[in-house]
Amino acid sequence: MRIEFHFFPVILTIVMISSPLLAEKEKKIISRVDAYQLLSPTPIRSKKQLNPEGLNGKVLTGYQGWFRATGDGSKLGFSHYQKNGKFEPGTCSIDLWPDLREFSEEEKFATPFRFVDGSTAHVFSSLHPKTVNRHFLWMKQYSIDGAFIQRFAVHGAKLRKDNRRLKYENQKLMLCRDSAIRNGRCWAIMYDLTGMTDADFDRLANDWKQLRKRMQLGNDPNDTGYLKFRGKPLVGIWGVGFKEGRSYGLEKTEWLIRLLKHNPEWGGMSIMLGVPYYWRDLNRDAVSDPRLHKILGLADVISPWSVGRYGNKPDESAKIVSLQVADRKWCEKRSIHYLPVLFPGFSWKNMKGPDTTQIPRRKGAFFYEQIIATAQAGNSSAYLAMFDELDEGTAIFKCADRVPLGRSKFISMEGLPSDHYLQLSKDGTNLLRKNMYPMK
Repeated sequence: MRIEFHFFPVILTIVMISSPLLAEKEKKIISRVDAYQLLSPTPIRSKKQLNPEGLNGKVLTGYQGWFRATGDGSKLGFSHYQKNGKFEPGTCSIDLWPDLREFSEEEKFATPFRFVDGSTAHVFSSLHPKTVNRHFLWMKQYSIDGAFIQRFAVHGAKLRKDNRRLKYENQKLMLCRDSAIRNGRCWAIMYDLTGMTDADFDRLANDWKQLRKRMQLGNDPNDTGYLKFRGKPLVGIWGVGFKEGRSYGLEKTEWLIRLLKHNPEWGGMSIMLGVPYYWRDLNRDAVSDPRLHKILGLADVISPWSVGRYGNKPDESAKIVSLQVADRKWCEKRSIHYLPVLFPGFSWKNMKGPDTTQIPRRKGAFFYEQIIATAQAGNSSAYLAMFDELDEGTAIFKCADRVPLGRSKFISMEGLPSDHYLQLSKDGTNLLRKNMYPMK
């Protein structure tokens, strides 16, 4: 049976794990003005002028950067590690454990989890500059060209008394930008519309204006890493045309696309749209409204979300090839670049419960079969989902084979080296680049 459940990037409720009274004493209310105040152009002047252009021959990855840790200064607890406000054996939201053997002591944050020898298991924070730089260094070492930095639209679009999360999302964004430049990687922002309503889009437009104004996003002369497509800075919008889990309509989506493309002061962007897997046929995970195709005609790049749309059936590779060929032909007729999404496996048993669906990795065979199918379909580029997503078990970065013991069950690397999926990504990049079809 073909898998038909829908996996969307998950936003977890952030709860302080310390005493509520102590948390209130320590916590300073952060206004929207304060949250944007730290945004600035990059101070880095790279000796290597990268100026990346186009997607032909590029393999990119999605970077969540949403992990926080008690002690990292954010006072957000173990956000995206924890479940129901707790991060302890039996209560957590990650299915993979990060491999921190290369990390410095200052990058490691102690947890209640223990290994078989009784030693403490540590995690990282996506707000530590050394950690973010290390992740982009791994991209460089394994030939991943760069990353789409995920920015959940609700952080800037929802009215909140305390804008702490927005502040640290802004800090993360600048850390990713600077790390991309240092390591010669390209980067682009991707808005994820999950959790939005029609009423939120005006505030989202203001969030975009703040990024453009304060960071000079896409126009900063020192930012040699920002990805351009057909001469314009590229921005992604994920969540266009999905049938379920959306509280916003196609009208507001089109409004946002046109703002980013055509607004004389804040526009001038190329647009990548993250769409349902069955976008072309307007069925299954996609809305049946033919207006979706009209809106997709505004895109410069289309990237269908494949995570959870297929599993490990013996004939799956042939179906992937067939679908990708048809998708790419539709796009080429309209001068749109097609960017398929590939993923190594899936699991969210600690987050959702032991009876939820899991897509086994099969020691990398599942991932590499998708890479081969993508090459056979004639594609020269791909989006790897995701670099660091421990929550849904899709991470390709270095994860541990030695995992903590206890009530929470973690997926090991099946006896493989921690960099196995990064190495497969490198091999896949070399394979896809052989296609290099003419579209830019």
